[in-house]
Amino acid sequence: NLYPTNTMASFIAPTPTATAPQFSPDVHKQYILQLSSKLSSPTSYEGAVTSHLRMSGVYWSLASMHLMCSSSDANELMNSEEILKWVMECWDEGSGGFGGNVGHDPHLLYTLSALQILAMFEKLDAVDTEKVVGYVKGLQNDDGSFSGDEHGEIDTRFSYCALSSLSILGALDSVDVGKAAEFVGSCQNFDGGFGCNCGAESHAGQIFTCVAALSIAKRLDLVDVDLLAWWLAERQTGGGGLNGRPEKQSDVCYSWWILSSLEIIGRRSWVNGESLATFILKCQDTDKGGIADRPDNVADVFHTFFGISGLLLLGHLKEGDGYRQVDSVYALPVDVVKKLGLKAQVIEMGEGGGEDKRLASYERIKKTSA
Repeated sequence: NLYPTNTMASFIAPTPTATAPQFSPDVHKQYILQLSSKLSSPTSYEGAVTSHLRMSGVYWSLASMHLMCSSSDANELMNSEEILKWVMECWDEGSGGFGGNVGHDPHLLYTLSALQILAMFEKLDAVDTEKVVGYVKGLQNDDGSFSGDEHGEIDTRFSYCALSSLSILGALDSVDVGKAAEFVGSCQNFDGGFGCNCGAESHAGQIFTCVAALSIAKRLDLVDVDLLAWWLAERQTGGGGLNGRPEKQSDVCYSWWILSSLEIIGRRSWVNGESLATFILKCQDTDKGGIADRPDNVADVFHTFFGISGLLLLGHLKEGDGYRQVDSVYALPVDVVKKLGLKAQVIEMGEGGGEDKRLASYERIKKTSA
């Protein structure tokens, strides 16, 4: 038996060095609300260097707000009508895809972010579904992989973006899902992780995209579950945080990439949740708001969203306290996923092990430890 059958957390057992601050939702909400005017300023350096990925930035901002309050409150605070108008201005009618900003070329990354935004607004009917589906379908290659755009770059991230987008639109059967899954499965490495292509270095971010893509495709049988879970559990460092690759520093964003992957494969207990929650909480800016990649660094909305999501997956932020749960496959509030009737597959460990009520509506398969 190469891997433990219950948890890896006891082997890691990182001990926080100081008490973490409490989660500060009000200051984080204010931080998010101030981002729009700050980034839109013509003199903003941050706005200039992030203009190409503004669509994803809006998604991270909106999703963060949605997870911290009700849908109606979040949409009112975030000025949903203005955002909706801007999102549709980023749609390229000719191709059917969305760009990262107005006038930018369409790409799968931003097409998914746009659809996630519209899903939270309950405005998916604002898009020409047939054209968007046609755009995504046209990017699938003969080997099942997906190019990110017309220029042909191939990456497992794009496989996830394609399958998630099509699932949200109710059109998953418009592509060859079997070939898509086989391509993703071929990218699992000898160490259990996944890379951006077959043979590429294992990386925690890529692992989420691969595992979630296989979850949507209902082909988690292609995953060497315990080998992957071991690699992911090994990413926890002495400070409680998680890194993306061996010998790297901890980073808050991996709280999402790793926890969501472990939850999908029924092995979330393989990391020390208490120490990880403490690490995330220490990365907050309790004065100005937002969450940084690591303690004492400058906060940004990317890490704010993934930090909040990590705390939700850990159960540190609870639904009864005014928070909404996050779905570990689609990176959307669970109630949004259920309303859309989205489907996926998850793995349970042994007799009911690894079960999570957030994923209760998904198809479940069993894979016991080796």
